[in-house]
Amino acid sequence: MKIKEFLGSTVLDKNAYEVGKVADIDFNKETGQIEKITLTLQKNIFSRDELEIDFEDIATIGAYIILNKELPKAEDAEKETVEATIEVEDDEEE
Repeated sequence: MKIKEFLGSTVLDKNAYEVGKVADIDFNKETGQIEKITLTLQKNIFSRDELEIDFEDIATIGAYIILNKELPKAEDAEKETVEATIEVEDDEEE
């Protein structure tokens, strides 16, 4: 696989959940071995984050890049627990 074919590849975690796409590749110029890949994580239409993955965390490279670890899903990372208290005033006069 050529480097330009690798860029834009879909990356799946070990549970086969899509976590992002390959945005950049860092490799050792002397050996030609890939050291890290940078993923673009799509959170929503207007927001993107990047994450670096070490080569050791890649299980297979083919039609998809499959990691040998689980990454949190974007929906899970954005969920927050919000606690609210509602006070009701009684307007009735007795």
